[in-house]
Amino acid sequence: MFMNDVVQVARQEMAEAGYTELKTSEDVDAVIQKPGKTFVMINSVCGCAGGIARPTAKYMKNYDVKADNYVTVFAGQDREATAQVRSYCEGYEPSSPSFALLKDGEIQTMIERHEIEGHEPMEVAEKLENAFDQYFK
Repeated sequence: MFMNDVVQVARQEMAEAGYTELKTSEDVDAVIQKPGKTFVMINSVCGCAGGIARPTAKYMKNYDVKADNYVTVFAGQDREATAQVRSYCEGYEPSSPSFALLKDGEIQTMIERHEIEGHEPMEVAEKLENAFDQYFK
């Protein structure tokens, strides 16, 4: 029961931040295959997701450079959707939490767990700002 509560809070946090939750491979394809810029937050229940990744994802919704789509999948919960997102992230190992920047269905870059865990939220935000400036302008 506790884990369900943690998952629900984490899902709600992203929904309130304006992210669309993708739960199936069809949901993922429908967004990522559209022309445009897609920012994916691969969510998880670990402490670094709650203390660093989700707050950073919320912050990025307000950054000057915008994605066309802000979406999230939940690793360990929505396995089909998470696997489908990862299929677009060629060259990167599965990692959660993490962030993927895709443009016209092609991976541009990822911020992986090792770049999130143990870092301050603003450090991660700076990495994402630089990535948005480079790939989404």
